[in-house]
Amino acid sequence: MNTCKVAVAVDDSDGDHRWMSIHKRFVAESREKDADVVFVGDSIVQALQHTEVWNELFAPLHCLNFGIHRDKIENVLWRIQNGELDHASPKVIVLHVGTNNHANTPEEIAEGIMEIISTIREKHHDVYIVVPTLLPRGQHPNKLRERMESVNELLKSKLVNLPKVELVVIDKGFVQSDGTISHHDMHDYLLLTNAGSRKAFEPVHELLLQLLSEGEPEKDLTPSE
Repeated sequence: MNTCKVAVAVDDSDGDHRWMSIHKRFVAESREKDADVVFVGDSIVQALQHTEVWNELFAPLHCLNFGIHRDKIENVLWRIQNGELDHASPKVIVLHVGTNNHANTPEEIAEGIMEIISTIREKHHDVYIVVPTLLPRGQHPNKLRERMESVNELLKSKLVNLPKVELVVIDKGFVQSDGTISHHDMHDYLLLTNAGSRKAFEPVHELLLQLLSEGEPEKDLTPSE
């Protein structure tokens, strides 16, 4: 059985109920804030909110950030099934998850991401769904990095014909010629530095600008007399 496609809340092994508290806060924020863009996902998404890149590029676009550290696909699926997007009316949803599904095959990870996309589509028929590719990880070449590459290739074929779903390639430029990743891009060889965030998420920002401007009336730039 593909565990990625079975929604699961995070087990409260630490005993402090933080994960559920964060989820409930996100549900409340979706009710209280009028967001044009909602980012949903894992630690890559969560960490982005604490960068200069977020403040400079994404905060002005009225974005909410529903990222939780260490979340797997099945956890994000549970959160979406349990209200995080029910009260929001965004124009775009950005989904990044899968890097923490260490025990799953590339096929299972890709199918799990497709399940989340299907769940989002059931709740928001007309929303644009933006899926950034999974980033490489680890200072040196490793099996997990290879797995992420395989997932990205599968997503390219699975998403190509889906309406209002856009795959954005953000994983290029991190692996150097000797196969290593620099701590200047990923301080722990997974989470992005500010420079790494800019390299990865500027293409996402450019696409968001295009999608958010669709349907907007063109401004009259003719000088007034």
